[in-house]
Amino acid sequence: MADTGDAPSLKKQKIVASEGCLLGYGNPLLDISVQGTTAFLEKYGLKADNAILAEDKHKEMYDDMAEEFKDNVEFVPGGATLNSIRIVQWLTGVPQATSFFGCINEGDKFGKILISKALEEKVNFKHQNTTKEPTGTCAVIVTGANRSLCANLAAANCFTEDHLDVEENWKLVEKAQYYYIAGFPLTVCPAAILRIAKHSGEKGKTFTTNLSAPFLCQFFKDPMMQVMPYVDILFGNETEADTFAKEHNFETEDRKEIAKKIAALPKDNKTKPRMVIITQGADPIIVAKDGEVTEYPVIPIKSEDIVDTNGAGDAFVGGYLAQLVKGESVAKCVKCGNYAANVVIQQSGCTFPGKPEFE
Repeated sequence: MADTGDAPSLKKQKIVASEGCLLGYGNPLLDISVQGTTAFLEKYGLKADNAILAEDKHKEMYDDMAEEFKDNVEFVPGGATLNSIRIVQWLTGVPQATSFFGCINEGDKFGKILISKALEEKVNFKHQNTTKEPTGTCAVIVTGANRSLCANLAAANCFTEDHLDVEENWKLVEKAQYYYIAGFPLTVCPAAILRIAKHSGEKGKTFTTNLSAPFLCQFFKDPMMQVMPYVDILFGNETEADTFAKEHNFETEDRKEIAKKIAALPKDNKTKPRMVIITQGADPIIVAKDGEVTEYPVIPIKSEDIVDTNGAGDAFVGGYLAQLVKGESVAKCVKCGNYAANVVIQQSGCTFPGKPEFE
């Protein structure tokens, strides 16, 4: 079933998410979250409110923190795409409505925890295995109101296109009607992204992706633009959209115009116009399609109720997709995206309560 926008007939049919309807590929990471100390941050040269990629000096830190803070350590499946997939799975409530590809080391303890946690949440986690690197991890060290993030992609960087050649995996690609791949795997295996995107286009399915980070718009522009003709729905936030506009010489800082220009970029399936969705924090969400822009307000929230904004964008995408796979209107998709983001920013990390309360 392709995206049919606001078709009233779909609402009458009350479509529900089906097993395997959404497939994601991304960089799976196990978030290791602790209430840490200033001394621990200093031990590894970390700052209290910062986000960095791990260097060699951080490699031993993940085991160290899991041991030193074992009484309060929390393990949460992470990585941008997997976060969104987990939100979709939570909201649909249909076992294995979502499938996910990514590379881990299934033999190490963090890989085993990651598999276990994903399966607990009913995600069909079809990982590729490597022994070359440890499972990707992200340290989340909370000190007071600050949190220091240090990500070690490790095994996630080892994903290869031949994972798609495995018969049972390609069957999941064929079964899915919707796809979501955040921008980060452009640094790992753009060939796999392109192959899935082309399949989606050829079969009239719906391929969605995300700008994900300003550096991707700058330094991975070529692989991003190779995929762009097959993108049906593109997500991004305000800084990513601004950077994309500068890199492509749009000569405007008006985000509504930026969204329209991205939507109008060349598309392989011209019968299915591209939709561009730009989130802007507390400001209205911009949705551009067919040369028109609609704005949707976010859910107001008091600053004292915000626990952690990390993962809010992933949650919005997950909420949107959870309604998209049921054929709902753009307005309802955005509403659910706002709901999911609002829930997640009141939690530590990309976590959520046992049962959703969206309608």
